[in-house]
Amino acid sequence: METGEELLRVEHVSKSFGAVVALADVNMRLWPGEVLGIIGDNGAGKSTLIKIICGFHRPDGGRIVLEGREVQFNSPADARAAGIETVYQDLALINDLNVFHNMFLKREKVKRLFGVIPLLDDGAMRRTTEEYLRQMKVNIPTVDAPVNFLSGGQRQAVAVARSLYHRPKILILDEPLAAMGAKEARMILDLLLDMKRTREVSIILIAHNYLQVFEVCDRINWVAQGRILIDRRTADASVEEIMNLVISEYRGEVV
Repeated sequence: METGEELLRVEHVSKSFGAVVALADVNMRLWPGEVLGIIGDNGAGKSTLIKIICGFHRPDGGRIVLEGREVQFNSPADARAAGIETVYQDLALINDLNVFHNMFLKREKVKRLFGVIPLLDDGAMRRTTEEYLRQMKVNIPTVDAPVNFLSGGQRQAVAVARSLYHRPKILILDEPLAAMGAKEARMILDLLLDMKRTREVSIILIAHNYLQVFEVCDRINWVAQGRILIDRRTADASVEEIMNLVISEYRGEVV
């Protein structure tokens, strides 16, 4: 949704690892409430780009502007403090912990016994997790179950819900549908569509499946050879058009 001032702007960002150029003069925009899809082959630079946005890497050149102000993130904690949450493919969930403990991992609710001794407030975390997952229409049999008992789609939903609970400005999802079956992928797509309807958070979705990207995204960027070579609104394009543009670029034709 290209309305008002950009929420995030990436300007002329570059990044190299030794002799390997991962990003070269990348420019990217994200508007409030927008769902932006980023596609591209493995090694195209997608992961490097999001790791710069979320503070995992520092760019060699260029700048990042958030809500009209240039920012420099020295760590993912800096990006989270600025309102950017990222859900990676590995989810950063602890399999042996139950759902509600994972929901509040490193942000646990604490109560004080006799007003002095700090204790984990399991009851508050359990109730909050149950209510929040219910609001998000995430179907989990019980929040007391260890996450390694959940399906891939359920684990992904818990990771997304955990990030959203802290009310970020931007949520970055790194291949959330990778290696999922059709039923699990459908659950996550429905969750993203619900998030899109509220427009309370801007989303950057990294994915390979063009059909899924077109279903949930407002705009699509194609990354190749460390550059964003295609920037199209999904309402003004089609899967076939984007695929033809990608094929043309691979053949060395003008896009």
